[in-house]
Amino acid sequence: MTLHHQLVEAVKTVVNSEFNVALENVEITLTRKDQNGDLTVMVFPMLRQIKGNPAVIGEQIGTQLLATSDLISSYEVIKGFLNVTLADAALLSDFNAILQNDAYGTTPVDENAPGVMVEYSSPNTNKPLHLGHIRNNLLGYSVAQIIAATGRKVNKTQIINDRGIHICKSMLAWQEYGNGETPESTGLKGDKLVGNYYVKFDQQYKKEIADLIATGKTEDEAKKEALSIIAAQQMLRKWEQGDDEVVALWKKMNSWVYDGFETTYKNLGVNFDSLYYESNTYLLGKDVVQQGLESGVFYRKEDGSVWIDLTDDGLDEKIVLRSDGTAVYMTQDIGTAIQRVKDHDINSMVYTVGNEQDYHFKVLFLILKKLGYDWAANLYHLSYGMVELPSGKMKSREGTVVDADDLMEEMTATAREIAQEQGKLDGMNDNDKQRLYKMIGLGALKYFMLKVDPKKSMMFDPQESVDFQGNTGPFIQYAHARIQSILKKSGYTDKASKVATNLPLTDKDKTVIKVLQQYPEVLQNAAKNYSPALVANYIYDLVKEFNSFYQNVPKIVEESDATMKHFRLSLCYKTATVIKHACSLLGIEVPEQM
Repeated sequence: MTLHHQLVEAVKTVVNSEFNVALENVEITLTRKDQNGDLTVMVFPMLRQIKGNPAVIGEQIGTQLLATSDLISSYEVIKGFLNVTLADAALLSDFNAILQNDAYGTTPVDENAPGVMVEYSSPNTNKPLHLGHIRNNLLGYSVAQIIAATGRKVNKTQIINDRGIHICKSMLAWQEYGNGETPESTGLKGDKLVGNYYVKFDQQYKKEIADLIATGKTEDEAKKEALSIIAAQQMLRKWEQGDDEVVALWKKMNSWVYDGFETTYKNLGVNFDSLYYESNTYLLGKDVVQQGLESGVFYRKEDGSVWIDLTDDGLDEKIVLRSDGTAVYMTQDIGTAIQRVKDHDINSMVYTVGNEQDYHFKVLFLILKKLGYDWAANLYHLSYGMVELPSGKMKSREGTVVDADDLMEEMTATAREIAQEQGKLDGMNDNDKQRLYKMIGLGALKYFMLKVDPKKSMMFDPQESVDFQGNTGPFIQYAHARIQSILKKSGYTDKASKVATNLPLTDKDKTVIKVLQQYPEVLQNAAKNYSPALVANYIYDLVKEFNSFYQNVPKIVEESDATMKHFRLSLCYKTATVIKHACSLLGIEVPEQM
């Protein structure tokens, strides 16, 4: 039982003894930094069961806690808040439990309970992954890791948008201008090669529109009558009819893109447990629409199209089947969600998709509830804001998209430049340096992306993210390397040995222990709120407090008291293991030396 839970039980016992009241729960928070104490027992919520002045009640509880429990050494009451100072022995005893728990903070996965599916990435196969995809992938992957750390089975998935007019545009341009070139013949990643032809199509399409407008056509007329778009629409119809030549070209060019994506995912450090392809799912959901018609969830208009009326729920009317019987994206998403539950042992899903789709997911989740699926209550849209660079927004059709591969290479180069300027890696051999440049660059990228609340739009500054000071990935990585250096210099190997519980602790010792105590709750809150930012900022707080501890206690490597030295080295060791584990949940590697 953690120290926090012990204190909860001690307060319940005192309240039962003093007031003859069995409290259902006790609210305890960290004490404000401008007040004395470690933890604060909230008295105000007790007034629902105990009548009286909260300050008087708090005083009575504090007096009895001090008299009957060895958990606290002192207390003070400020209005309805009981601030308690934890006893050194109690803190050290709790630290021993933390120290000896190799899986500290995590919950064993319940293999018998239904899991959760986390969807992220979900790219189109007409262009490489870009900056927005990086935020999407990092968020989805990290949320999946955090949920798994709290005891849920997780299936990481993506749905690849491999059909539609967009891929036909790249295919047409390649046929027209490609002269048979391939990733092998050009040395380009397949997704970049195909993306170049998507840009090429757009350039030709715009030229045709301008030419038609010059002949007197309106812009809308020109967009519809341009030969390029007519040819793309014809190709899409041929694909849907199973034309052998079109399908063969579609498979070839998509395979190039998949190989390119795989390289990017590997370099970014993300992966998937299952894959879905829109070419296989675009017909899903039509049978569900028919069932919904029969049950009265949907209704048919005079033109034959099928709709659902959500106006009573504060939304609007939504089409789910066109008058010609073809599906819309909503139909596919309904069918895909149902199929996923059939395919996997899951009862909840998390969709990592930008905030421009907020309304779409409100409608999707509500429709699934109205269709009677109980798991629809466990669907969550991990909505996130746009990412911009200081140079401005991205425009993919014009070929000015911020390419994910290029950005990762730039981050490595930036890390190299800054590390060399500051002499951070002096004395290392070139191979170790190159490995660390990449680790630092990617760590900077990931941490900067994930420390921001997902719902917020953000400005990503590559140079700022690689700063070795402040709330950055390299600052945290450097702290981990520093701790490893301390442990190595001190010859610390006795990692399983408990520390003495009769040591006098400084405020800095205590603060590090208290931050370590928060880790399990941080993980639970991060999973509950689908927010890697809570983990990222916890790591920063832990590193800040550790650095303050290290600067203010006597030099650990020179400590003459063997018992105190063992405790402080153990504190260093456990801090490093928590930093490393928490960073791994964000997909960040930490170096052993730096």
